[in-house]
Parts: sequence; C-alpha cells; structure tokens
Amino acid sequence: MAQNQPVVLKGLMDDWRACKDWVSPTGKPNLHFFSTHFGKSKVQVADCGTREFTDQKRIEMTVAEFVDHWLRVSAADKGNDSNGDWHFVKEYPEYNAYRTPMDFSDDWLNFYLDKFRMHNDPDTYSERNEISCSDYRFVYMGSKGTWTPLHADVFRSYSWSANVCGKKQWYFLSPSQHRLVFDRNMKSSVYNIFADVSQSIFPEFEKSIWWECTQEENEVIFVPSGWYHQVHNLEDTISINHNWFNGYNLSWVWDLLLKDYNEASEYIEDLKGCEDFEELCQRNLAANTGMNFYDFFIFIVRFTFANVVLLHTLSHGKKETSQEPSESMQHIYFNLEAIRSISVKMKPINAGDRQGVLLDLRKNLEDHSFIELCAAVGKTYELIHDQDEMTPALLQCTDSLFTSLVRSQVQSSEDLVAFIDDALTIY
Repeated sequence: MAQNQPVVLKGLMDDWRACKDWVSPTGKPNLHFFSTHFGKSKVQVADCGTREFTDQKRIEMTVAEFVDHWLRVSAADKGNDSNGDWHFVKEYPEYNAYRTPMDFSDDWLNFYLDKFRMHNDPDTYSERNEISCSDYRFVYMGSKGTWTPLHADVFRSYSWSANVCGKKQWYFLSPSQHRLVFDRNMKSSVYNIFADVSQSIFPEFEKSIWWECTQEENEVIFVPSGWYHQVHNLEDTISINHNWFNGYNLSWVWDLLLKDYNEASEYIEDLKGCEDFEELCQRNLAANTGMNFYDFFIFIVRFTFANVVLLHTLSHGKKETSQEPSESMQHIYFNLEAIRSISVKMKPINAGDRQGVLLDLRKNLEDHSFIELCAAVGKTYELIHDQDEMTPALLQCTDSLFTSLVRSQVQSSEDLVAFIDDALTIY
C-alpha cells in the first residue's frame, strides 16, 4: 500500500462461488444465471458510445433487461456498446459470492457505509436511491469492446478489480504525470486517450508515459490512489470491484476534498458576501465529490473513537504492562497517527467547529451501529494479524474506558488532535 503502485495478483479467487455460478462451461459470462437469479435488481448501464459531460451516458435497467439487451445486440452481430454495474453485496449479503482478499480488507469506507450514511443532507441524498448510495462494492458486466473512460477513482481511493471471467486491458498514468492529461487551466482532462486528442486544449498530452497491463481471468489488480486509468474489455467480462481507503491513503481523500472545495468556492465567488456562502460551498462539495468537510470530519472522528475503543480493549487484555504491543495494537497506533496527521492539516479549516458538530464517545457507545462498526474493524484486524484477542472482550471493558480518557467529546480538528494525543499517551 505504501508504495502506491499497480500490482497484479494471482491465486486469490480459487474458492469463490462467483467463479463457479457466474461462468458458463465455455468460460463466458453465464448471463442466463444472472437473469434468472438476480433479474429484478436495478443496475446502472453505461452507453459506451455516448459521452455525457465527463462520463458515459448512464441509464437504469433491471439485470434481466440488461441481459436481454446484451443478447439481442450480440445476436445481431453489432457489437455491444453498454456495460452495467450494481451494488451486489448490499442487495445480496447472504449470497457470499466472493471473499475480499486479506490485503484489501482494511476497508474503512465500506465498514463505515455498512453502518452509517456518508452524507445526510436531504437535498443531495435520495431515499429512493439508497442502494446506489450505500457502498462502494460493485459487480461489473461488459461485453467485448466496452470500455471505461480515463478517470481517477472516487475520493482518490484505492480500488481492486477481480476478473471472474474475461480479459481487460488497463492503461495507467502515475500521479506525477497528471498535469499532462489536463488542459492549461487544470480544469478538464482527456476523456479517451485513443481519440483525436486536441493539442491546443491538451498541449502536453503526447509527453505522457502509460503503464499497460493485460488482466486475465482469475487475476486481481490493485489500483493505487490517484492513478488515472482507462480500461477496455478485450472479451465478454465479469469483474468484482471495491473502492476503499484506510490509514495509508487517507491523505489523498483530504487533499481531494480541499482541492474540490477551493474550486467550489471559486465557482460561486460572486456570492461570497452572502450569509450562507459556506453552506453553499459545502453542499456543492457533497454533490460533486460525494462528501463535504462536515461528512469527512464525522467520519474520521467516528473511526478515531472506534480505534480507541479497540485499543482500550486490547490494552485491557494485556497480561503485563511491559508486554510488547501486539500487531493489532501497532496497526491501531498507525491508524491514529494517520488520522492525527490529517487533523493537523484540517486545523485552519475547523471543519467540525464551523458546522456546529459535537461528537461524544459516550453517546457513540450507546449506538448499536457504532458498536457493530467497532466489532467489524476488530474482527478484520484479528484475521489480518491472526490474533483472536479483541472481539469477545469488546463490550466487557467499555465501562472502564472513561476512567482512562481525559476527554470524550470532539467538536473541532484541534479537539480531535488532543483526543488522539491523550489516547496515545495512555495506551
């Protein structure tokens, strides 16, 4: 993770149910299985031949409708021009189609979204769209010739993509070369690297150096933070994809939010004298980026609380005070240091204070969703470090937590830094 470079991994999918159920005896996608078992599910379908702003035009279909379209176009030998994706795990949590590779399991984003919404503003969140807003775990289906335009992943997260069947061609551009695919004002980027790219608009595009990779069936590719990439399906393909972030790439998320915030405030600069200018900036930021400062601040505070609860649980279970910290404890120290580093960067912004938010560890411990978040993170760290020491004791020692901590409330990034410092000093 720390190297932040693309990697192809093999041997991680051998026991996946998806590799059996979703693939026909010929090695092609088992479209009949999808239509029969998941036909009523709604999916977002991208029309690869039609551009809409910076992405492909998207429409909503049922899985059955998408499969019918795929088969109809293929039978006419016209070449399919659509690929679909949907939030499979959220709709079918009991199906167990696959297991997240252990190296990618420290997934703060989806841990959190399993229990909380990232953004609760009714003007930018639709209850009707709950499934599509609820996580960043996707199943993608696309026929030969379909493709995804050049982009960097949401929140500048990591992603992993596992080919259940089919073959993909990837084109990567390292973060150090991003400027080469942007216009002079760094506002818009190249849409398709194989199109006739205008030299007058993108004067440095021809200097870009691309990393190329062919991803085969049963291979998993790790996509690092901030790497722009374009992807082409060389065969009919089904893949499973997650976006996620954790302590290693949290700084990428904050840097993106700050950049997008500055752009949002510049865009409505003529309204700067208005009383609700800041609120407008934050609403635009949430609409365009998927979260705003307020959402991010609540996210990192809750994750700080969860890590401190787990650290207290582990410390409570140590037999001797002189005992070396376990790998799980070292992992949590790293997490807290990463959050502290971002909190220091946020101090000039006062993201929580300006929104009037106050988070209290005591109240969070009374929230069943928060306890489930702690348990999910704790269980994952037990598996990562092969240590069975945390989850059973989680609820037994929370009462003693407050006798150890100096403070339990956080309202600003400065409060959060102090809270983390207290915890690191105690444990």
